[in-house]
Amino acid sequence: MPRYAALIYGAEPTSEAESNPEQWGKIMEEYMHFGEAGGAAGVIGGGEALQPTNTATTIQVTGGAKGGDVVTTDGPFAETKDHLGGFYLIRTSNLDGALEWAGKVSALIRASIEVRPFVDEMTS
Repeated sequence: MPRYAALIYGAEPTSEAESNPEQWGKIMEEYMHFGEAGGAAGVIGGGEALQPTNTATTIQVTGGAKGGDVVTTDGPFAETKDHLGGFYLIRTSNLDGALEWAGKVSALIRASIEVRPFVDEMTS
């Protein structure tokens, strides 16, 4: 069955949690229900929330596989208003099904969800 990554982009959750902890608790409860329903339906194959972007480290090695300079930078790869806050692994028969499930997450948290198919594994 095809697999899709549902990448969750939005504002840093710490700012929302600090400004309205009661509402944030309700959102997290709805997340739990979504995950349970998706798991029971065999659609959600996993997912995780990510730490805030201030915990990220970006690494880039120049020179390809033979090595070269190693550059590490504190913070995410790109400075943007929205950040990658987490993801779900979605298993559905087609993109429309993946979009339907991703839309449920978007409606819960009012965030953008990027849905991207996995590269098919080659078998011999």
